[in-house]
Amino acid sequence: MHCKPMIAAALCAWAVSLNGAAVAGAGDYAFEPVNAEVKKGDTVVAVRLVHKPTGKPVSDAVIIRSRIDMAPESMAEMASPLAPMPSGEPGVYSFKTQLSMAGGWLLTLSAKVQGEPETVTGKVIFKAVK
Repeated sequence: MHCKPMIAAALCAWAVSLNGAAVAGAGDYAFEPVNAEVKKGDTVVAVRLVHKPTGKPVSDAVIIRSRIDMAPESMAEMASPLAPMPSGEPGVYSFKTQLSMAGGWLLTLSAKVQGEPETVTGKVIFKAVK
């Protein structure tokens, strides 16, 4: 029985697993709209933060920046206020806003995820309808 090749293979597998952990980062997360279409006017927009490799929602993130503007193809530089709202679903982050016009709105978010040194950023487009 040759143990050296088995030990070498085990060490190689271990080293590869360490390398995989080292490349994990902010790119492993994505913000997705809960409902991409919302009503114009006073409304709530909600996004789900997902860990892409596992597909699981991330419920312990802290949103550090949020902004909603008309999407560039609609009317750039038209921002609306955002107020965080409680959400009853894990990994869902909701915001009350005033979407004054029908059309595309771009929600830009930055979040800190527990155990992740990089800031997670994302952009989600919502369509406001009458």
